[in-house]
Amino acid sequence: MLLLSHRILCWRSKRGVVYDIYRQHGRSSRRSFAIATSRTYEDAVDLLNTLQTPFGVLKQRRDAGIGLDESAKVEMRKCLHQIGYSQRDLDKLNVIHVAGTKGKGSTCALVGSILSKYRQSRAMPRNVGLFTSPHLIAVRERIRINSIPISKGLFAKYFFEVWDKLDAASATSSDLPSPKPVYFRYLTLMSYHVFLQEGVDAAIYEVGMGGEFDSTNIVDHPAVTGISTLGIDHVAVLGKTIEEIAWHKAGIQKAGVPSFTVKQTPAALKVIRERAEERHVGSLAVLEEDPRLRKVRVRPNAPFQRLNATLAVALAETALRKLDSTFEIPPGALPEEFVNGLENAVWRGRCEVKIEGNITWYLDGAHTQDSIAIAAKWFGDESFKKTGIRVLIFNQQGDRAAMELLEGLFQAIASQGSASFDHVIFCPTVPVDKVGKRDSIIHPTDSAAMAGLETQKAFARRWMELDISSSTMIKVLPSIEDAVEYVRSLEKQDDDKVHAFITGSVHLVGRALGILEGVEAL
Repeated sequence: MLLLSHRILCWRSKRGVVYDIYRQHGRSSRRSFAIATSRTYEDAVDLLNTLQTPFGVLKQRRDAGIGLDESAKVEMRKCLHQIGYSQRDLDKLNVIHVAGTKGKGSTCALVGSILSKYRQSRAMPRNVGLFTSPHLIAVRERIRINSIPISKGLFAKYFFEVWDKLDAASATSSDLPSPKPVYFRYLTLMSYHVFLQEGVDAAIYEVGMGGEFDSTNIVDHPAVTGISTLGIDHVAVLGKTIEEIAWHKAGIQKAGVPSFTVKQTPAALKVIRERAEERHVGSLAVLEEDPRLRKVRVRPNAPFQRLNATLAVALAETALRKLDSTFEIPPGALPEEFVNGLENAVWRGRCEVKIEGNITWYLDGAHTQDSIAIAAKWFGDESFKKTGIRVLIFNQQGDRAAMELLEGLFQAIASQGSASFDHVIFCPTVPVDKVGKRDSIIHPTDSAAMAGLETQKAFARRWMELDISSSTMIKVLPSIEDAVEYVRSLEKQDDDKVHAFITGSVHLVGRALGILEGVEAL
């Protein structure tokens, strides 16, 4: 039998609080370490990282065909009660819940920016919360108030408050000690605590995976729900067809609550409509591009982003109407706060450009076939009319889907026809022989494959097979740090401009931003 629990026991010692971690994945292992009594941000992140599910367990689940079910929501509701809240307490947050395949993170960031600008001029909402994933550099990016990541001090404070309450509830139980929620669920639970304690009265939540069984989907009465563009993703757990995936995503819709989606494929839209009817939603609107956006400078100025902005406007408008029954947008033009929010929204690592001397870095995390095609087109539109050396840096650690993503990237670049890459580099996000920041530690990866750069070598072989007529220089490097230095060396060798495209893994993009900026990219 496969056991998937983490059991964590603690006791006092002269060094502070000592935790024993038992990971039960068919066999037990034990490791002890000390957490300083100061309970710093670093201590919190160290402890949080013990809640990550190791690669071996994820592989066993995938191989066994174990998908998502109600267990995450059951656990979340139980833990919510254990830390002192009821389901009704979550209603105070006026949650704006967003699912989707492409653009859900960007949509959430746009809604957050609009509401924060509205708050600055109208003192309403009181505070705006934003919960997203994954993070680029620091885990506290995932929990923002008024568009700003919470501080290290606040993160540590609320992390340990949740931890202690769960421990106290477990200690009074007659059963065996309850395992802590896994990494993402713990952060979701913690976000509810943070937002309720900090007086947030409008909170935007990005679904982690799917929707129906996601741990963010325990809010019974959100203010509004939204579904961004759907495509094929996470097929191992969501299903291989657009209909199966749409079923999961549309599961965030709630009875009596208005729902919005953007134009979808007919098959996906059919499922969304059916699920809306099952759930007796307040209303379901399918949005075309909002004509009021014509004079708004959305970045990047591309159809997909204008569709995300359209959804964001509808969600923000609905949430504000719930907070203030007198709120209404005059026809014909968006309020100044909406325009400012859309034009000044920051969503790091998505279609982002950084200039460093003669090097222009283009960064876009893309993990689906559709998103990698969009990223490739964006890079082509931005760089192919310019002279200079072109470099690709790519990684996506995973199974066959990662290779298919690379193939999709090659085809998307080739279809533009106007240029190709002079250098192509494959590298792991975090090398096993280097110590990464606490926030960038990722346990759910195949460490043996990473150590041998097996995935990156396979990428290089496949690129050579696809690009048989090209003189592209293809390299496998041991880290993103080495890849960045390689690009910088090209600038020194030649006076030409260098255009470097970093894409694939969001973690790769995040680590690259940290290297390029030398500080936390928050």
